[in-house]
Amino acid sequence: MPTFLIADDHPLFRTALRQAVTESVADGRIHEATDLPSALAALAADPDTDLVLLDLNMPGSQGLSGLAALRGQHPGVAVLVVSAHDEARTVRRVLDHGAAGFIAKSASPAQISDAVRSVLAGGTWLPPVLAQAVAALPADPADADLAARLARLTEQQYRVLTLLGEGLLNKQIADRLSIQERTVKAHVTAIFEKLGVRNRTQASVLLNSLALSEPAL
Repeated sequence: MPTFLIADDHPLFRTALRQAVTESVADGRIHEATDLPSALAALAADPDTDLVLLDLNMPGSQGLSGLAALRGQHPGVAVLVVSAHDEARTVRRVLDHGAAGFIAKSASPAQISDAVRSVLAGGTWLPPVLAQAVAALPADPADADLAARLARLTEQQYRVLTLLGEGLLNKQIADRLSIQERTVKAHVTAIFEKLGVRNRTQASVLLNSLALSEPAL
């Protein structure tokens, strides 16, 4: 019995995804999360989850940051990204950061079901209208390198990195995470070493490189 996690902060779209998953696999178990922390907690509680349907933009996750965190901390779980950002270059970046496929938010229930079945079978899936354009784009070595570096971070280190990106000081991070300030300092040192950066500014620049431009209307 396959296990799914639907991570999206929009109730109506979670319902649509649940219905499409149910049509794809009648006996699957489906969990839901409304933000990145709860998605990571759900995966920690059920590490044998087979497939995550991940919205790129929800609380705790903007751009590719949520995908990077999830892939880094749970590399064995397949991820189908769900997003309104359906430009070919964005989809190429999604694949470079380890997603098994991409579903546009405008996709039909039949397309979502096809994507779920394809990825569960060990394959990949892209919208037919984007597949050729994405295939024509070369992988970006910078994205692959960044994905590998972020994968070295622990879950707590990734939380600290995110708060560094918000400009918080060590004491503020300690208060936010309910840990001691010396623990934050140790995490920051480890983050700099694993990411190959020297200071907070460089770490923030790396994190900001995961941002995406607003989708065209």
